[in-house]
This record gives sequence, C-alpha cells and structure tokens, in this order.
Amino acid sequence: MGFGAWAVGGDWQFGWGAQDDAQSTAAMLRALDLGINWIDTAAVYGLGHSEEVVGRVLREWKGARPYVFTKCGMTWDPKGEIGYSLRADSVRRECEASLRRLGVDAIDLYQVHWPADDLPETEEGWRTLAELQKSGKVRWIGASNFTVEELQKAHAIAPITSLQPPYSAIRRDVESAQLPWCRQHGVGVIVYSPMASGLLTGAMTRERIAALPKTDWRARGPEFQEPKLTANLKLADKLREIGARHGRSAGEAAIAWTLHNPAVTAAIVGARNARQVESNIGALTFRLTDAEYQEVSA
Repeated sequence: MGFGAWAVGGDWQFGWGAQDDAQSTAAMLRALDLGINWIDTAAVYGLGHSEEVVGRVLREWKGARPYVFTKCGMTWDPKGEIGYSLRADSVRRECEASLRRLGVDAIDLYQVHWPADDLPETEEGWRTLAELQKSGKVRWIGASNFTVEELQKAHAIAPITSLQPPYSAIRRDVESAQLPWCRQHGVGVIVYSPMASGLLTGAMTRERIAALPKTDWRARGPEFQEPKLTANLKLADKLREIGARHGRSAGEAAIAWTLHNPAVTAAIVGARNARQVESNIGALTFRLTDAEYQEVSA
C-alpha cells in the first residue's frame, strides 16, 4: 500500500478543493511512520503543488527515504489551463521540473499519466522515458491508464515496470484485459482509487456529497450522482458489514478487495490528514477470504 498525493495538490481543475498543507504533510509523515514506504504523486496535481509538498515531506522525514513515484504528460499554461503532451522535449522539461520540485536526484518510478490520443505520440513519450531511465534521471518507468494495445506497443520499445489503472469494487473494467495482460507479462499493477475516491470508505453520505464544494471534482463525478449513487452506497454498506466482522473499516475492506486479485501488486491510498491514514492503515495486513471477496463481487 502506498500514499496517494492527488488530493494534496489542493485547488485546481481536477482537484479536491483547497487543502491544508500542514495537514497534508502530517498525513504523509504519519503514513511513513506506520510503515508506508512509497508516495505516488504527479506533476499536474495542484499544478506542481503536490510535488512541492512531497518534497517538503522528504526533507522533514528522518527515516529511510521512501520511494517517490510521479507522472508526466499533463501540462499547464500560465493561466492554469490543462494540456497534454508526450512530445520528447515536453517530457524532458517535465522531468527536470519534477526533480527540482521533489528535491531528488532521480525519480524512482516515472509514469506516463495518460496516453496521447495519437498512438505515435504515446510511443514517442515512452521512448523518452526509456532514455531518461538510461541517463539515470529515473530508475523505473511505468504507464497509467493504458489500453492493452498501448501496453503492447510500449512494452516492445522498453520494458514496462508497472501499470497504474483505476480499480475498485465499483470500477472493474480492467479485469477483462489489462490485469490479465500484466500478469502474463510480469508487469506490476498499482491500482488507484481503490476506495472509489471516498465512496467506499463508509463515511460518504448523500448529505456529505451534496455539501461538497464546487472546487471538488467529485461534486461533478457521475459515480457520486444518480442513477449510480444508490448502488454505490449499497456496496459501501456491504463493505462496512464485512469489515466490521474483523474490526476493520469499510475503506480497509475496499482496499483488501482490490488486493485480493492476484494481478494487483499494491494499492494507492490517498489521505488528507493523519486520522484518515490511521483509519486505513490496517489494509497493509487485512485480507478478505475468498467467500468475502465473492460476497462483495456479487
């Protein structure tokens, strides 16, 4: 299980609303104190802000340095408008900027955040990541949100260390293609949003969703609206029920559900304060039985 620093970025086009940097820092330090040894972020989270906060944590943490994973491909202009580029010169600029914000000599895992609409551009970006790896700027290279075709094309250019797809008991579409492909080819899978961005924590209610600030992307998310919301909250109730049998939270049961799949290496779990970290840290050791896994799946 790793710490996900998406929300840490604060207020931007795809953000979670304004965040308290002191609480974000405390959350990551608490996660490291409890045994987490990797942090996943991206340049675009908060338009560089998430990486800056992660860099602050790396300076403050007194233990062994955690692995740091970040991403390229989503860019922004001076007005904060989001763009996309996997052109070689853009990727190289992004890498240098991420190294500077994080304050590290090399990025442990550098990932393509989203593939380009044009497959040749995705291939150009992947070649550039492979070159950055050879130069020592990054140690491993991975993909995020790739189709099997994109995985195959990239893997033929340079080996893929890992795929980062969305995966939860709500969002299961990668089970049919990407997860089997990764297992067959020995590619690690680190899934994001295992708790469906808070929907499966057991703490989400209709009233809380209605009160989300307009700057929180979830206020516009289809999974947080009808006709999907009722079914999603029912699933959260089932996870709460199963977790309670073991003295675990619904969120821990949701994470454990994703880790039950043999193709999944690890789950990225976000938090905005130390209390949220403590409520989910049990997922490091909690496992569902086969029967419980099927109960949720059904």
